[in-house]
Amino acid sequence: MKPLLRIAAALAMVSALGGCVAEEVWAPDTFVSAANYRPTGPATLTLMTMVSNRDGRGGHSALMIDGAERVLFDPAGSWYHPMIPERNDVLYGMTPQFLQFYTDYHARETYHIVVQELEVSPETAASLIAAVQAHGAVPPARCSLSISRVLGDTPGFEAITANWFPIRTMEQFGRLDGVRESRIYDTDADDNLELLQAQARAELSRQIAAAVAAGN
Repeated sequence: MKPLLRIAAALAMVSALGGCVAEEVWAPDTFVSAANYRPTGPATLTLMTMVSNRDGRGGHSALMIDGAERVLFDPAGSWYHPMIPERNDVLYGMTPQFLQFYTDYHARETYHIVVQELEVSPETAASLIAAVQAHGAVPPARCSLSISRVLGDTPGFEAITANWFPIRTMEQFGRLDGVRESRIYDTDADDNLELLQAQARAELSRQIAAAVAAGN
């Protein structure tokens, strides 16, 4: 290989590797503690898979764990809200309103969401929360790989094999006993930056109104 070609190849490799680096985010303790949310009901896992309306391919996977608290493992996810603390792809404080914000963002004219819920023991939920918290930030395009690995390493989920494909993880999860499945569709446009900004404004307005009502 000629020197210039070798240099070009090396630069291309460095660029490709740079694109696989995960972005580390670590919200302060006070932010995480203040956002803590624990839903009512049994411990539950919810696998959300974003599926293309055009060709049926998987676009993204996320795993919500309801145990002693609710966390959303959103590996390499693009959804963001300034009032939701994140620690390396683990989101805290996902109340029903914020969860709706999340699903509104992902369900749009080109994608729908397959929602798969499974009741688990509190011990399993605690184990999975600890596993995603210890996982670390996830590089782009590895959402399914990280979730399938975390699940596959958990007793009772050995049938889920590590893989890169959201649809495969969804199908394997769906074969577990007791899984309930539903789908979320929406007709919002693909350009959802405006939606993110509207969500942030809506929540800020709600909090301001609540503070005024409380006399703060």
